Formats: sequence, structure tokens, C-alpha cells
Amino acid sequence: MKLFLDSANLDHIKEIHGWGVLAGVTTNPSLIAKEGGDFLQTIHDICELVQGPVSAEVVAQDTAGMIREGKLLAQVHEHVVVKVPLIAAGLAATRALADEGIDVNVTLCFQPTQALLAALAGAAFISPFLGRVDDLALDGMGLIREIRDVYDNDFDLETQVLAASIRHPRHVTEAALAGADVATIPYGVFVKLLNHPQTADGNRQFLADWDTVPDKDIEAQAKAFLAAKG
Repeated sequence: MKLFLDSANLDHIKEIHGWGVLAGVTTNPSLIAKEGGDFLQTIHDICELVQGPVSAEVVAQDTAGMIREGKLLAQVHEHVVVKVPLIAAGLAATRALADEGIDVNVTLCFQPTQALLAALAGAAFISPFLGRVDDLALDGMGLIREIRDVYDNDFDLETQVLAASIRHPRHVTEAALAGADVATIPYGVFVKLLNHPQTADGNRQFLADWDTVPDKDIEAQAKAFLAAKG
């Protein structure tokens, strides 16, 4: 499963990208507005940094407007994936954009039938919002599994399942087990994937033990050893 960062904050994106694990980024109007920068420049800068799929969302609500905005967004950078809402106009726009070779991420998916429609319309990604489904006291991860099963039953459907609305690290584990192709993760949750108190405590103990070694310069020892080895 690939990992995307759900953010428009360049500092956060640079940090996670530096780990060597980031495959892409998703944004939305809310995230862009929160950062307060120029929309298109921000998208371009993220694409240049990540060199992978970066979802940029249209704001038009009619098919013609979505198509116009989508074509313009696709010209900002080769890695832009046009993001559209899962409404009738969005499906029509998805088909038109996909027919022109533009990747589309269809977002705000809450049931398998919606995911099927998006795939049939040519979506490159479908974004089921598992956290929001959980908020309704329903089974968000069950939604991921059902969409996976629907897609796997039709080999003509190439749409990737992008688990969205991730709330905690367990969601990431479960999404991977459920067969999601991608999980898009908020910065705060992404950091929690890495940090664990036992890891930190163990590392501190290793370093404390190493401090008792008389010659602690591994680089100097390695160079001397390799030189002697010839």
C-alpha cells in the first residue's frame, strides 16, 4: 500500500518526504485555504517536491466548469491529479477528463455503488472516507473491503482505492489489510506511525550502553579496518 500525505503545508510535506516513504499528496480547498498561499503555486511546489500524484480539487459544481478547471489544473504540473466530488456532474467530468488522459481522483465516497460508478466513469482513484463513515456508527473499514471486492471482481476496473479520512494509526494498518492501494494520512497521524515510546526507550538504552565502550568512533574504526583489509 502506498502512503500519501493529506496536507498543503510545504514544511510538513518536506519533512515526511525526507523519510523516503512518501508516494504522493492529496489536497482540498480547505487545506489550501488553511495555508493561505497561492493555490496554483502551492500545487506546483508540492508536485516539484514529491514527484508523484498530487490531488488538486476543482471548486466548480457543474460538469462544464469542472472540465474547464480540471484541464487547467492538469497543465500546472504533470503530476497533478484532478479531484472531483462524487456527484453526477463529477462523474460526467471524470469521463471527459479521463478520455483526454487526465487522471482523476473522485472524492467523498461513502458506499460501494458510488465507487463502482466512479470506476466505470474512468477514475484513477476513488477516495472512500472511512473515518466519516465510522462517525455515523457504521463500518468504515468494511466499506474499503467491499470496494476492494467489487473492483477485484471486474478486471477491467483499474481504479485505485485511496483510503481517506484516516483518524489514527490503526486505520492505516486496517486499510492495508483491507486491500487499499493507497492511504492518505494527515500529518499528525503520519508522525504517530513512526513514533513509539518503546522504540525511543530502546534507542536511549542502546546509546547509554554504547557510551561505556572505550573507542566509540565507528567511522574511524571502519576506515582503519577496511584499509588494513586492503
